[in-house]
Amino acid sequence: MLTDAEKDAIRDHYRAISDRLPGFRPRASQRRMLAEIANALARSQEKVGDEWPEREGESITVIEGPTGVGKSLAYLLAGGVMARTRGKKLVVTSATVALQEQLVNRDLPFVVENSGLPLTFALAKGRGRYLCPYRLYGLTAQHAQQSLLQPDPMMALWDHKPEQAELDALTAMADAFHQRKWNGDRDSWDSVVEDGLWARVTNDRHGCLKTACPNRVECPFYLARDTLENVDVVVANHDLMLADVSMGGGVILPAPEESFYCIDEAHHLAKKAINQFAAEHSLGQALGWLDKVAAVVVHAEAHTGKAELASSAIDSAAACVETLTEWQWLLGSEESLAASSDNLEPSWLIEDGILPERLKTPAANMAISARALSKQLDDMGNALSEARKDKSGDADLDKTATELGFLIGRAEQLMAVWDLFDTETPENAPPIAKWITRRSEGKGDYLFSASPVSAAASLAATLWRRAAGAILTSATLRSLGDFELLLSQTGLKWLPKVSCLALDSPFNFDEQGELYLPPLLASPKDPGGHTREIIEWLPKLIDLSQAVGTLVLFSSRKQMQDVAAGLPAELREQLLVQGDIPKRTLLDTHHQRLQNQQASVIFGLDSFSEGLDLPGESCVHVIIAKLPFAMPDDPVGKTLSRWIEKRGGNPFIELTVPEASIKLVQAVGRLIRTERDYGRVTILDNRLTRQSYGKKLLASLPPFKRI
Repeated sequence: MLTDAEKDAIRDHYRAISDRLPGFRPRASQRRMLAEIANALARSQEKVGDEWPEREGESITVIEGPTGVGKSLAYLLAGGVMARTRGKKLVVTSATVALQEQLVNRDLPFVVENSGLPLTFALAKGRGRYLCPYRLYGLTAQHAQQSLLQPDPMMALWDHKPEQAELDALTAMADAFHQRKWNGDRDSWDSVVEDGLWARVTNDRHGCLKTACPNRVECPFYLARDTLENVDVVVANHDLMLADVSMGGGVILPAPEESFYCIDEAHHLAKKAINQFAAEHSLGQALGWLDKVAAVVVHAEAHTGKAELASSAIDSAAACVETLTEWQWLLGSEESLAASSDNLEPSWLIEDGILPERLKTPAANMAISARALSKQLDDMGNALSEARKDKSGDADLDKTATELGFLIGRAEQLMAVWDLFDTETPENAPPIAKWITRRSEGKGDYLFSASPVSAAASLAATLWRRAAGAILTSATLRSLGDFELLLSQTGLKWLPKVSCLALDSPFNFDEQGELYLPPLLASPKDPGGHTREIIEWLPKLIDLSQAVGTLVLFSSRKQMQDVAAGLPAELREQLLVQGDIPKRTLLDTHHQRLQNQQASVIFGLDSFSEGLDLPGESCVHVIIAKLPFAMPDDPVGKTLSRWIEKRGGNPFIELTVPEASIKLVQAVGRLIRTERDYGRVTILDNRLTRQSYGKKLLASLPPFKRI
């Protein structure tokens, strides 16, 4: 239950902002969001003895907060107060870097400065964003450079002879880091670092020497992680949060049981989670690193005396090689993977995720061998860690530990793929998508990929039933007027006490905006005819005599380019087409034209339908070329659609239309960004008026005046 002290604290800090800022106007929806968050987090249950209670979602709330509500202020203030009073961390995650930077650089400083709430905060990043000083110094030491120019086959950090330019770049980084002119964060380096080069100087949890590392005291990752332990608010991205809980929680971020999560841009969470629980590996690359296992574990045995463990790991690696070679032979005759002139990388989607009988035994054998190898290498890594306690500073031991860590990571990846390939889900459960792609780069090379089609069960088990509390929010969470799609895709539907709230918009849509549905004859199902009609309509819809902005959104790059090419020259001159120039340059040019009293027209794709903020006259007309239906042409989508059909459902109605509803609302939301904005939305898709689902899509839009 929310205490009087907590109520007073939230009220007083909120009032302080109002008193401090004369232009600040408290909003009813924002106050309601504050109360909803505080009450939900107050229902969090504490440990009873050594046992955590069975959580049923009582401290989880889903809040749709339209643009203009002031969501970040509400969840930072209410969440911050509750985290401090309840002894928890507030972990705020988002899908985009832009929002993370906004939270750290603008929103949190604003709350601290104006509310009097003394929150401390830090931005959390994955280990891969940070430099590993041990690796960098090793690669740039004079003796190391000489050996690298004639690569040691045992050295896992390089897979090619390094070029002088690469060594020069590494030396520059080493000098800057050593002189404390750079903090080791990749994002703060003053030039672009190629992914391949960065991989040489970063590390993962397997290759890290941890407390035995001679550079532990200056390690950017550990310094950043130490900071997280001493702050009230941790800002991260969805991927990092999901990676942390998939590893058991509390590895990078605070443990779920000690965290109040605020998941902003929550409409991205389900797909982010599916990607997190997916796995893939290349057959050719696997054969390459498996060939190094014997030499590395022999070195490890010399330091640990674990002869039997080393022998077992060598045997398991050999078994993996043997089974992968069998797979290579079996796939050579698979018709679905036959390359052709127009498809150099054919892919075979395994129907319903059920392997043919002839492949079930090889898959099971591969899963068993990969599982054994992963455990044996991990055990050897633990033995090396023990050995390092007594041999601090042993360069050969540290080198062996780094190489073994590399192999442990690869073995985990191999195991993850084959555990999924070897799994057949129960009849009524969503299947696992499995597909194999023939690689054009190497003869006889294949990419094995597997992914759950739903992350609901994993999220429920690893996050929702463990978290002390959670707030899921975004401007658009409902689909076709309800939260059912979100609850289903995230696993929250299995927690009966989750609360949902749709806040009212502060905007007066029927006075600020209009909705126009031109009487097009051609349906988007006739791409050529539809494109020709768009070319005819746009000159009628766009007024070039006014110094205002127009945003035209397309679902197809080809249609966008065809329309741009077919427009009259006068209109083409005012076009700014996504992809022709960098986004930042495009937006700067757009605003400069308006300042010069010129009209400006932006052509954009789906990515411009979300997160693009063009207030005032920078966007007074949003034109949507067609409904944003995403057809399931990827392996995961195809597998899920087939599963729905086999259960008697209709994937178009159950998935495609609801997901299109969310995207359409987001696209329409580019028009009204403030209480002073005005304009029109035009949708050039006659299916809205001709198809039965059109009424549902229209009903989910803001209540603009229809013209």
